[in-house]
Amino acid sequence: MLLFLLILAGGALWLIANFWLKTLYFNNRFFWTCGIIVILFLTSFFYPVFFEPVKVIFAVFLLLLVTDGMFLFAFRSKPVANRIIAERLSNGDRNPVVLLVKNTYPFTVKMQVIDELPDQFQSRNNFFETTFRAGQEKKFDFFLRPVERGEYHFGDLIIYVSSSLGFISRRFDSTARQMVPVYPSFFQMRKYDLIARDAQTNEAGTKKLRKLGLSLEFEHVKEYTRGDDIRIINWKATARKGGLMVNNYLDERSQQVFCIVDKGRLMKMPFDNLSLLDYAINSSLVMCNVSLRRHDRFGLITFAEKIGTILPADKKATQLQNVLQLLYNQTTRFLESDFEMLYKQVRANVRNRSLLILFTNFESFGGMQRQLPYLRMIAKHHLLLVVFFENTGLKDLAAKKAKDIEGVYVKTVAEKFMHEKKMIVKELQNHGILSILTTPENLTVNTVNKYLELKARQAI
Repeated sequence: MLLFLLILAGGALWLIANFWLKTLYFNNRFFWTCGIIVILFLTSFFYPVFFEPVKVIFAVFLLLLVTDGMFLFAFRSKPVANRIIAERLSNGDRNPVVLLVKNTYPFTVKMQVIDELPDQFQSRNNFFETTFRAGQEKKFDFFLRPVERGEYHFGDLIIYVSSSLGFISRRFDSTARQMVPVYPSFFQMRKYDLIARDAQTNEAGTKKLRKLGLSLEFEHVKEYTRGDDIRIINWKATARKGGLMVNNYLDERSQQVFCIVDKGRLMKMPFDNLSLLDYAINSSLVMCNVSLRRHDRFGLITFAEKIGTILPADKKATQLQNVLQLLYNQTTRFLESDFEMLYKQVRANVRNRSLLILFTNFESFGGMQRQLPYLRMIAKHHLLLVVFFENTGLKDLAAKKAKDIEGVYVKTVAEKFMHEKKMIVKELQNHGILSILTTPENLTVNTVNKYLELKARQAI
């Protein structure tokens, strides 16, 4: 009888292996059971009285194994799985992904769903395991945070199905291969979309900013309200109306705003898995959206040891999409940035006075002094705003309490470099160049605030 069962089980497994070898997988329950049976057989060698019960247990196990295989392979049902993801992902942000999985078996099964993520995520444990009733459909939600721009290639959805017996699993591959591009952070752009009105933002919300200047673009006459500037009272309209009337002016529009992005080696420095270049690119996209909504013309320049992209300033409807496409594949260069070449290109391509927002990084006072002559020449013809980054690593070292001589030395050096950053800001101010020293996470909000402040002061 035992021999017959072995032949029967062997034949069934041979048929399964021959036709479905690539989809057949043994679960841990199978190996644990086999191990226990082997131990029982070894025990029965010393105690022959247990030999017959062990043979019965083995026969039952083989019967259950064959039954388990028939449940999974006798039906031609194939689970249905789909991945729902946006056509493009936002760099540095949490992007939602949804998996829809449906059980097509006429009985309850256990499924393990594995999503083959792109290589950039370096993740091999993105799986979901749960029980499905007959015909049941379930949804799995998770988030992906890319930290590199470029093309992300998703693989198939792999499903391992096992019955209630749980000895073996059957694999199904649901074709879901697709390429999803990762663009600069358009989530961040939407976050700051509402600040296109006359406001100043901060991390807690928005704050109204009092105007310090006037535009000469007349809009309409309105009644005087408390707080209006008495210098704009319209005396003729006041005489006709019998009450105080004031002129209302529009903000000056159609000014040129250029974001200049440094792609040199210093912009390769990482922070929270993103490079400084990525932070600059994300902020440039936000600045493009805000300036266009403020009716200014926006342009873009990238450079390193040689000039990169030059996008003329414009305020047409397609300008934001043009900027997004140009920033999509920008990468960091590993050579020193050439500011002399940048000055020549700015003089040749930016004819009218403009606001130039230069995203760069200076790690030492001497490094800034080497570029200062070219920054001063640019500032003679344009309103230049230099945006560079605090070294948060040095900040942490300076705040750490020194416990030995080496700790004192490290703390002193960190404080020295932090002081040099402040000296850079002071030196730029002495030469009439605006500057922002900011942490990477506050880069966007500080840059937009400064832009709105300059607009309110009529500085451009």
